[in-house]
Amino acid sequence: MEFLSIFLMIYGVLVLYLTLSKANILFRNPKIKVFQKLLGEKGTYIFLLVFGLAALGVGIYLQL
Repeated sequence: MEFLSIFLMIYGVLVLYLTLSKANILFRNPKIKVFQKLLGEKGTYIFLLVFGLAALGVGIYLQL
């Protein structure tokens, strides 16, 4: 369980960093472009922020 919590925390921080910096490596991904068509640019940004925060939160919760 410890490995999963560490993985989720690292994953959450990475997703948040890439989203907040609007990195080209993330936003040029074809799967993300599908999200942008469905949710719009702002909706995709918010979705990724929530997803990153959720992964980070679950990782921290599992660590407790």
